[in-house]
Amino acid sequence: MSVSKYEEQIYAGVLGKLIGVYLGRPIEGWTYEQIRDSFQDVNYFVNKKVGVPLIVPDDDISGTFVFFRSLEDNGYAADLSAAQIGDTWLNYIIENKTVLWWGGLFRSTEHTAYLRLKNGINAPESGSSQLNGRSISEQIGAQIFIDAWALASPNRPEQAMRLARRAASVSHDGIAVDAACLLACMESLAFAERDIHKLIDNGLSHIDNPQLALLIEELRQQCAQTDDWRTVREWIAANHGYDQYPGSCPMVTNHLVVLMALIMAGDDFHRSIMIAASAGWDTDCNAGNVGCLNGIRLGLAGIAQGPDFRKAVSDRMYVVSADGGSCITDAVNETRKIVRAARALAGEPLPPELSRFAFEYPGSTQGFMIYDDPLGEQAATSIYNLNEIEHENGLVIAYRHLAKGNYAAAAVDTFVELESRGKEGTSYFEVLASPALYATQTVRADVECREARTPQLKLFIEVYGQDDVLKKYESTVFQLKQGMNALSWELPDTAGQAIFRLGIELISEERLDGAVIVKNLDWSGAPRRFEMKKAVDLTPSLTPWTTNTTWMKAFMSSIENFNPDFAETFSISHPAANGVATIGSIEWDDYAVSSQLIFTNQQSAGLVARAKGHRRYYAVLFARDRVAICKNKDGLFTELAAAPFDLQLDMRYDVSFQLKGERLSVTVDRQTLLFAEDGEYSSGGAGFIVQSGAILANGFKVEAIV
Repeated sequence: MSVSKYEEQIYAGVLGKLIGVYLGRPIEGWTYEQIRDSFQDVNYFVNKKVGVPLIVPDDDISGTFVFFRSLEDNGYAADLSAAQIGDTWLNYIIENKTVLWWGGLFRSTEHTAYLRLKNGINAPESGSSQLNGRSISEQIGAQIFIDAWALASPNRPEQAMRLARRAASVSHDGIAVDAACLLACMESLAFAERDIHKLIDNGLSHIDNPQLALLIEELRQQCAQTDDWRTVREWIAANHGYDQYPGSCPMVTNHLVVLMALIMAGDDFHRSIMIAASAGWDTDCNAGNVGCLNGIRLGLAGIAQGPDFRKAVSDRMYVVSADGGSCITDAVNETRKIVRAARALAGEPLPPELSRFAFEYPGSTQGFMIYDDPLGEQAATSIYNLNEIEHENGLVIAYRHLAKGNYAAAAVDTFVELESRGKEGTSYFEVLASPALYATQTVRADVECREARTPQLKLFIEVYGQDDVLKKYESTVFQLKQGMNALSWELPDTAGQAIFRLGIELISEERLDGAVIVKNLDWSGAPRRFEMKKAVDLTPSLTPWTTNTTWMKAFMSSIENFNPDFAETFSISHPAANGVATIGSIEWDDYAVSSQLIFTNQQSAGLVARAKGHRRYYAVLFARDRVAICKNKDGLFTELAAAPFDLQLDMRYDVSFQLKGERLSVTVDRQTLLFAEDGEYSSGGAGFIVQSGAILANGFKVEAIV
């Protein structure tokens, strides 16, 4: 399968965004002088020199790709409203944990807008200057998050601007929204136009903001007078620096930096993101926007003209939201979502569904990296995409000197590392995610061998054990044959522990040089049986004072107190409505979720299923005198079925919530109590809900229904 030109440009825009953010992120918050004196020009990733990871959760990335889901979640509506995008914020953001800088009311623009939304003030009023003041509403965030709307609008500037304006108005107003729309217009037009000045001119023709037009004209005059970007940067600092505008991160300063980088670098992708990062101020935001526009405009060939940014990135990204199973993702999968939206908005047929790993974009590796076992010896191994050398796709694992005693291996992460990515005193956030892969799911792969002499292959997973040390599980050995090999492995029971990594290992009894080609790799549906037992079984060292464990981190929780319980499995307490914790992924479709619940004191509580976010799910809710199957859609609860139920506090109830197609049913102590039918949610994660109270839960189980 080959992709179209505009699809490849979308992928290049996504990659450009990631590369720019990762370039600027380690020096975010540094002064211009600190950056200059430490690195002069930031020509490549400096994370190692600064002592931070390269691939990190970042608001510029998460916000861009999370808020964009509003299109898919609302049926790709061309008239998508600001209020609907605001509902998407509430569905996917976990307060004080994900996506945003949680700097406080009237300190952080996005935090302020979130609180407005939470308190019932819909967008666009939630971001208005009338409500929040200019110092809050005219900050940079409007520009940061607009790239995906433009990527879904190739050469359709009016659509790009309409969507960008509605998205930006959730949290911003005034010149911030107009500047964001200008950039969205330029990105949309960049699919067909390479001249940066024509893009600016065309963009300005769509914007009615004399102040913004004058600022850009003055900037262009400064750029025309010198070849030295630092001279232009000095002019920005003197006339439009942070000290000239209210707020902590004003739009004007950073918008001018973005345009300066685009103008002064010409058709040089590498130089453009170097300028944006080296100029200071909001380094990752600015380099991310510049990287996206120039990724579209200059394509993958433009990205490749400088250092090899792509090898280090390997498409990897975190999109952190309440949809935990989608957090560990990659540039290809996020590109697919944008392509689907672009086609839907254009009235074109949607693309076919592909395997999770199909490697269809030029040079894509989708997060696969060389895997080094600390107890083994890697042969001379490399990985690359087959489409770099011929017109076929596939992940090539090439090896030399593969022989008895060593191996060649590649792997991809499916959960987070235990080492903290958060860093006190910085903007580095913790990685919050649910695993993408679970025990008893079946992994399938098609692997091609072109040589007559072929290696053996083992699939493997690495799992966090009871002591948080990684434990390796391996499949049976597959003897590959020349040609195509269809492989399948049902993963073993991991006793409720999280799978960190999935890998492919090649071995041989004789010396081999060659390669195998992974044409696709996938898993789908709910696990056959995923079960967590008592907390002390999962963590034998647990004490009554333990508040977190690795297996608890597999849940995305908006519950205020979601902890392991020494006697049971979970202690769950929330002081308000809609306290939700979920695990699993959007691929979980037909399944039963079960737990033994002990109701202590609460307004209502129970289990959730088919959750995509924390305000879109089905739930079975127990109150004092009734049980109900409900649907939550953007905060609106619809009761699908209900029956009387004499709930006794502090008693144990074995509760199971089954979902098969449109049929939903509830059993308590093996007695079926309720049935309902609804087809709006076909898949999603599972977990718990507590509303104004507390429960205990003993065990947790998800079983596929076939």
